[in-house]
Amino acid sequence: MNVGRKRFSFGQMLLNVFFLAIVLTVAVPVINLAARSFASAKGALQMHGFSLWPSDPTLLNYQVVFSNRLILPSLWNNIIITVLGTAVNLLITLMAAYAVTRPRLVGKKFFMGFFIVMMLFNPGLMPEYLVVKQLKLIDSMWSVILVGAVNVYYLFILRRFIEEVPESLIEAARIDGASHLRILFSIVIPLAKTGIATIAMFYAVARWNEYFKAGLYLLSPDKTTLQVLIRKFVVQGDITDLIGFSNMMNKTELANVNYNSLKSAAIVVGVAPILLIYPFALKFYATDVMEGGVKE
Repeated sequence: MNVGRKRFSFGQMLLNVFFLAIVLTVAVPVINLAARSFASAKGALQMHGFSLWPSDPTLLNYQVVFSNRLILPSLWNNIIITVLGTAVNLLITLMAAYAVTRPRLVGKKFFMGFFIVMMLFNPGLMPEYLVVKQLKLIDSMWSVILVGAVNVYYLFILRRFIEEVPESLIEAARIDGASHLRILFSIVIPLAKTGIATIAMFYAVARWNEYFKAGLYLLSPDKTTLQVLIRKFVVQGDITDLIGFSNMMNKTELANVNYNSLKSAAIVVGVAPILLIYPFALKFYATDVMEGGVKE
């Protein structure tokens, strides 16, 4: 009898079928969207339902999107806001989560209560706008970056990961004369990298998809973000920014473009960059939070 061989039960098969159905529910619409983005005006009329392959494939839709003078600057603005914003988010969230896990923190209950109140009750848009205006950050990327500097819910998630770090390691470092910053960057961050990678992805996706506050605070066309530009085209149906006066393509070519295919191409351009980050972050999810630590 081979005791090392795992038995595949009927319940496991049902579970696999269930998760496969979830994967298909997510993957099929995405593949269909990508297929439609490559369809020509004639081919778009021939695609029905959840077609997974473009009819009469062409790159014209992407040529139209990238021929717009605002696309590349807005894409660069998105990258800047996502990278700097995520870095600011992680730094503040990490420092705050580490601080509230310290057993000798003075006023710990007060700070925890304050964070819970801030998580449950949003101060509102008008006070936020007035603060941003008072700081003279209107039409500055720092307005979008600093407004969402920390998410209290993510802070509590990261706090749970940091609490898993053995206190004996931290106390040993303190005895050796290490400062709190040294402990944070040399001990806590390496052992809590699974949680940090998870929170980093949450922050990065939120930063990349931000359109409301970017549209509110960034007024200049050269400072607009990709999501604001795409939303005007996809949701509001405003085609002037994408194929209007700022597009460098021939008007005859623009007239032969199917609106739905062009809309699909614009959505793919907005979604693809953040999807490419996931494979690099997944390797952190498979590592244990206590890898390299000690057992107590």
